[in-house]
Amino acid sequence: MSKLKTLAVVMTLLGILLAGCSNSDFQAETNYEIADFTYTNQNNEEVSLKDLEGKVWIADFIFTNCETVCPPMTFNLTKLQEELKKEGVEDYKIVSFSVDPENDKPQVLKEYLSKYQADTSKWELLTGYQFDEIKDFAEHSFKTIVAKDPNSDQVIHQTSFFLVNQEGVVVKSYSGNSDVPYDEITADMKTLIEEGSKE
Repeated sequence: MSKLKTLAVVMTLLGILLAGCSNSDFQAETNYEIADFTYTNQNNEEVSLKDLEGKVWIADFIFTNCETVCPPMTFNLTKLQEELKKEGVEDYKIVSFSVDPENDKPQVLKEYLSKYQADTSKWELLTGYQFDEIKDFAEHSFKTIVAKDPNSDQVIHQTSFFLVNQEGVVVKSYSGNSDVPYDEITADMKTLIEEGSKE
């Protein structure tokens, strides 16, 4: 067999193998592996990355004294919960990391969430770390910025919602503040959950 024919056969086989690996209806846009963590939620319970294993989840970064983007982001997540419920999606979590851990103690987070029509059984608001720790965690695991505003008591952070798969990998992000693509997020979560249940 000539070198050219051998190469053609190898390329064809490689194409079949790659097609076999990507038979997912969901197309990941990012591939950020989340670093292991154990933090404290609004009920003063420990929540770790291992606890979230096997679940599809949406993550965001907020803080309770936020004067701008956090209230709409949190409200938008309650709207997402409504959409998920309509679609019969049950096996998921929402995980909100506080970027102001000095002030956002568990009870403060609990009171904050109680102001919203949220399904709190599926929502973890996390704290229990130092500011520098969450800053580094956000940067390395989510490729997102967390920084103190030198001119106020506010914290600078992005407004994305991050989709995390069952293996703890960030696979996509969406606008979380305005023009939130609820249908797209719901469809993506549904697909990931369904594909995970077939494995």
